[in-house]
Amino acid sequence: MTQDAIRIEGLRKTYEGGKEALKGVDLTVPAGSIFGLLGPNGAGKSTMINILAGLVVKTAGKVDIWGWDQDANPRQSRAAIGVMPQELNLDPFFTPHGALEVQAGLYGVPKAQRRSDEILEMVGLTDKRDAYARTLSGGMRRRLLLAKALVHSPQVLVLDEPTAGVDIELRQMLWRNVRRLNEERGMTIILTTHYLEEAEEMCDEIAIINHGELVARDSTQNLLGQVTAKTMVITPESAPDTLPSAPGITVEARKDGTLAFSYNAADTQAEQVLSLAHQAGIRIRDVRTEQADLQEVFLSLTSSLGA
Repeated sequence: MTQDAIRIEGLRKTYEGGKEALKGVDLTVPAGSIFGLLGPNGAGKSTMINILAGLVVKTAGKVDIWGWDQDANPRQSRAAIGVMPQELNLDPFFTPHGALEVQAGLYGVPKAQRRSDEILEMVGLTDKRDAYARTLSGGMRRRLLLAKALVHSPQVLVLDEPTAGVDIELRQMLWRNVRRLNEERGMTIILTTHYLEEAEEMCDEIAIINHGELVARDSTQNLLGQVTAKTMVITPESAPDTLPSAPGITVEARKDGTLAFSYNAADTQAEQVLSLAHQAGIRIRDVRTEQADLQEVFLSLTSSLGA
């Protein structure tokens, strides 16, 4: 196994008319990880994915996929990656089984090594094996897109907005399969999503792209740790007559009767917040803290760069 599933150096893409979609991006994706690629619309995520898939020609830079240089070994690098696109690009006159067989043939998978029925079972389409793709529901078509991306047993799987507009059941099925592929087969997963809670739950590491540039790349926990704003939520025995105040601490009475003490963890300790509550005569029945979530990190990083 190679140490890095993906290695990108100085990746640039300039479209006709001078539009710079990628401005010299350097990025590595560790083998065996579930890696999030995030960014606002127009940030350059789709361009990067299409370059990895061999659908868009880069302007400059170097791309290695599973140790294969994309320029020197295009066949091997494409065989190492599978892409589940955001758009539904299915032939309506193929059955799911037929679509997988054709896809496997395009990748040169010998008939004896094809796993079409096994893959259909994994994505829950066994009962639709011989139905025309045009008769499938939107959710089933998304399952078929995932199946097509797996026919050649790639080491790297890219999921481009895989759960956009799908129901909860399909989303849960998809993530079960993703975890299974990652844990049982060691498959590297690259995920783009607009559901930040999804990335927070699923991804080991995250990169954030904005205006064609890499603005952050770290473990999910380290990124969450960049936001030092915290909230301590206190449930009082009874509502206080007046809300306490102190420099660096703001207090808000919520509709559910709790008191929200907001503060910057870099400047204020939790003990100071509790001390403020005690000094105000507030008897505490319960207390909990609210940590920063990925959305706060995302917004702070992208807004600081004029997103």
